[in-house]
Amino acid sequence: MTEIYLIRHTQAEGNRYRIMQGHWDGDVTPLGEKQIALLAERFHAIPVDAVYASDLYRARHTAAGIARYWGLPVRRDPRLREINVGPWETEFFGNVFHAEPELARLFVYEPDRFRLEGAETYAEVGERAYAALEDIARQNAGKTVAVVSHGVTIRCLLSRITGVSLRDVQALPICRNTAVSRLIWDGTRFTLDFYNDASHLTALAEPAWSRNGDVRHESLDPAREPDFYTACYADAWRSAHGDLEGYSAPVYLHSAQEHYRADPESVLRMLVGDEPIGLVDMDTRRGRWAGYGWLSLLYLKPEYRHQGYGIQVLARVYRKYQKLGRRSLRLNVAASNTAARAFYEREGFTVLGREGGADGLLLLEKSLRRARDE
Repeated sequence: MTEIYLIRHTQAEGNRYRIMQGHWDGDVTPLGEKQIALLAERFHAIPVDAVYASDLYRARHTAAGIARYWGLPVRRDPRLREINVGPWETEFFGNVFHAEPELARLFVYEPDRFRLEGAETYAEVGERAYAALEDIARQNAGKTVAVVSHGVTIRCLLSRITGVSLRDVQALPICRNTAVSRLIWDGTRFTLDFYNDASHLTALAEPAWSRNGDVRHESLDPAREPDFYTACYADAWRSAHGDLEGYSAPVYLHSAQEHYRADPESVLRMLVGDEPIGLVDMDTRRGRWAGYGWLSLLYLKPEYRHQGYGIQVLARVYRKYQKLGRRSLRLNVAASNTAARAFYEREGFTVLGREGGADGLLLLEKSLRRARDE
């Protein structure tokens, strides 16, 4: 009898930012590192003879947490990768579901009918992943093996093994990050012992997902919609300083127009469905030669704060400057704006400097470099 523990990778940037990550090789989040530590602790009680993983970083880094304890290498197999979603790769869920709602619906609820030019089908994922799993089982007869893969890929494998339709999202949901399923291989076929067990994560709080849907974005021309831009900036100023003293709508509007002229994708309206919920304004010229990106404004309407939307908005800024090759992201925040400071500090920003004394502005920075240590 061969035991195979099939494990979904830990939380990665794409999971937290609500990005269609597919084959995109994003980084692991701080919460993801904690999940790996708890997963590794779980496997201290399970003697493992071999560890396999998809070659994508989020999977092999998860596998390394298990492999290190037993002194094993992580054997990489690209056939265990997530589904390749072609032109949707690195697109935000909110934008995909708004632009192509029927295709997105098929992707989630009728995956056997999902067809997107340049992307894999679920059947193709199942074929390659099942072949990999059979090879692993045959090469490790009578042993205990850990295999780290991805959400859709694991669903495809377990649908094939159990006969449960991929359309049955209740009986066969996407596994939680680092959730464990146990398979038994008798030499000819697999049987499922248990599925989607994340009991090792009990001590961790659930990730804060948005409650009412994914954020989408669209380019905003401040010259055409000055009232929307200035209303957002004024409310952001009031939240930061308590009043509008020192606020100059014409000055900030002019700056935004310059940002937009330099790059129309630098000023973005944020929406949930068709409801505008906020705004992002980036000065892509500033810091270009020094290697950093500059965030001029990140604004959410008060009723959309503290609901998991903020990170989806900030993720647009991360992705923008990563694509532009910037090494870090900088911004100013009022020293007295404790809520904003706490948000950015949770995201890994540190203070570089201070202007104007105790009540002035703080200069914050976060590295955009990715870890690659396995």
